[in-house]
Amino acid sequence: MADKEKKGLIKEFKEFIMRGNVMDLAVGVIIGGAFGAIVTSLVTNIIQPLINSILGGDVAGAFVLEYARKAGMDEEALAAITVNYGAFISAIINFLIISLVIFLMVKAINKASKLGKKEEEPAEEEPTTKVCPFCKSEIAIDATRCPHCTSELPEENE
Repeated sequence: MADKEKKGLIKEFKEFIMRGNVMDLAVGVIIGGAFGAIVTSLVTNIIQPLINSILGGDVAGAFVLEYARKAGMDEEALAAITVNYGAFISAIINFLIISLVIFLMVKAINKASKLGKKEEEPAEEEPTTKVCPFCKSEIAIDATRCPHCTSELPEENE
């Protein structure tokens, strides 16, 4: 009996995971985290050094520079401003790799879920129209008179 409960629980878990909204949420969280790394890298490695060069030093690290002056340390070495475009490019490449892997995983999951489902035969629909025996126009199935030729239609015995 415990085995049946485990199999049922596993089956329910698989159904839960394979729902589209759960997969979309997982993809969104992963892509969001990777994109957050790009934004952080852009600010830290590109924008902040440019602001520092415009304002004449590390504004956030002004306390450190003041301490360096008092301690007699080499200010030029501490005030050197670098634009770390390599780190930014690395963050973009990481994002693209993560996005590609997620895309391939979602594509494989979608393909696997389609394989697992049996193709259902379309149910035969009951006709909603019939042909007028007099003018051969298509008319509603429950019509008693043709709207095109105004002929009275014979009753059909079923």
